[in-house]
This record gives sequence, C-alpha cells and structure tokens, in this order.
Amino acid sequence: MQKSPDDKNFHPTYYMSKKTTEAEKKYSSYELEALAVIEAVKKFRVYLLGIPFKIVIDSSALEKTMQKKDLVTRVARWALLLEEFDYVIEHRSGTRMTHVDALSRSPIDIFCISFDNILPRLKSAQDSDNEVKAIKELLRISAYEDYCDRNGILYKFVEGKELVVVPDSMQTEIIRNAHEKGHTGVKYTEKHLQDYYYIPKLRQKVEKIISNCVHCILINQKRGKKEGLLHPLQKEDTPLHTYHIDHLAPLESTNKNYKYVLAIIDAFTKFVWIYPTKNTISAEVIAKLEIQKAVFGSPFQIMSDRGTAFTSGDFADCCAKEKNKTSCNYDWPAKSQWTD
Repeated sequence: MQKSPDDKNFHPTYYMSKKTTEAEKKYSSYELEALAVIEAVKKFRVYLLGIPFKIVIDSSALEKTMQKKDLVTRVARWALLLEEFDYVIEHRSGTRMTHVDALSRSPIDIFCISFDNILPRLKSAQDSDNEVKAIKELLRISAYEDYCDRNGILYKFVEGKELVVVPDSMQTEIIRNAHEKGHTGVKYTEKHLQDYYYIPKLRQKVEKIISNCVHCILINQKRGKKEGLLHPLQKEDTPLHTYHIDHLAPLESTNKNYKYVLAIIDAFTKFVWIYPTKNTISAEVIAKLEIQKAVFGSPFQIMSDRGTAFTSGDFADCCAKEKNKTSCNYDWPAKSQWTD
C-alpha cells in the first residue's frame, strides 16, 4: 500500500498470487493461511526489511498458532523465517475482508440472454419468413401439440420447454451473440441456446460459427515453437541405391537375448530386411550391414535418424571405408523416415 499525494489515502501498488502445489493442497486451513503470509513476505522482503508493518488476515487461528511454544516442524520453520521482520498480526473478520476474497475467487460464469430487445425483432423476422407464417396460419385454424402462438411470436414445444422459433434470417446473429457473451465452446453455447431457442441443426451451425470466430482462433492458436516442415524424400531410379535404417523399440527378449530389431528398407523397391540385435550400439549395426553387403553389395547412401548408433565415429568410419567402391553417406535431415 502507498499513500496517494492527491487524496491522502492508501492505495495498492502491487498484487501477487500463487497456485498451491499438489502437496500444499493437503495442508490444513491454518497452515494455508500461514503459507500465504510466508509467500507474501518473501515476495516483498526487500520492501519490508527494517520497517514495522502490519499483516491483516481473517484467520484467528494463525494469530494464536504463532503464539504457541510447541509448533509443528513446518510452521516452526516459517515462524523462524518471520523473526527477521518487524510485524504485527491483526485479525479482521471475514465480513470485512470481502475486497480480498474477491481477488482470490474464480470468476462466476454468467450466461444471460435478454429478451427485452430481441423479441420484437424476432416477431418481425418471423412475420417475414414464409415457413413460419405458414405454421402461424395453421395455428389459427386448429391447435397443434408442437407449436403455439403467443402475442404473435411462434414457440415450439421441445422436451416440455417453450422455445422461440428462430427464422433463418436471424439464426446466425442469435448464435453469434450467445457465443460472444463468453466465447464459450460448442457444447456450452449449444446447451444455453437450447434453453431459449429452437434452431434446426443447431450443433452444425454452432460449430460453423465458432470455427470462424476470429477471437477464438487467435486465443487458441499454438504457442511456442512450431513443428518443422517435412521434406519429401527423393525417389531413386535403381534398386539398392539408398537404404533407410532404424531400430525398433525394445521388444520382449528372446531365448538368445535379442531385444531389438534393425530394419533396413530399400528406397526404390520398399523391400524390408529385418535383423535381430541384442542392443543398439554401432558395432551391432555395422555387423548387420556387413551381412547385408555380402549378399546385396554396398548402397550408395544410407539414411537414418540421429540415433547414437548412426552418429558415432565407428559408423562414420565404416561408411568411409566403402568410398573406393561406392560413396556410403549417412545423413539425418528433418525428413520422414520410412522406417518410422
């Protein structure tokens, strides 16, 4: 609080709040009151040290607890922390602390539809709608269980409720106004409209209007880093030109302790070779590639992800040894691996 030079009254200059952790939620009420005091004095420590100040709370239990000799360990630590401050605790009843409670309470969702101004417009729109006028003409001849005409406005009975029939010309406006009262979601907006209005295919129309709400689009857009773009892999013209290799995640161990699988896919034919391995180190990968080379020869290029087996120096040396026959390259750009 700071005194204003204009009206000589104290005004707040800073607010703070903090969400309790899962462990703190289990604290007793007086411990939570003490925690609020501790967090506050820690936050404003640089302003409070060396000056007398008053802590006003609506919990008399905290004031009495701090005067006890035997304290639980947690509260005792907090009491020691407060020893460096020159403070007094003043209890104030909850009825006099409503201004503080207002800051610590979640806002109440208010959804109210006013009929004062909209009913005359609805009546005029109904009178201009051919389908609604036809139903009103039938009601003048005989009564129907599904509809009624009250003061020139057509209502439809749905599950025991009288709902105003909204003509086509005002449906978009009615739905948009209901949504913009709190920019609620499809389910919530539809639920409250169903309490007052009858609009055929309401869910589809609500979804369409909300999906085009600029405010909701801006609020719901993703924050942080965006996903990178995938680059299509170039398709080679000959078989065995490029291999895509990767390990499959740990599987159930076999009798010979094989827990992994090295998958090799030919980029041209999409043919798959599967080699069981006991681990994912580069030595295992090199050994399996030697078996593959003995039958099919060395590929021109090997593509993989950034697994340690494929980025190690041993694997790079293995590829470099093939440069006299073929150029065995390995790279890992942000591309979609077929082995994935």
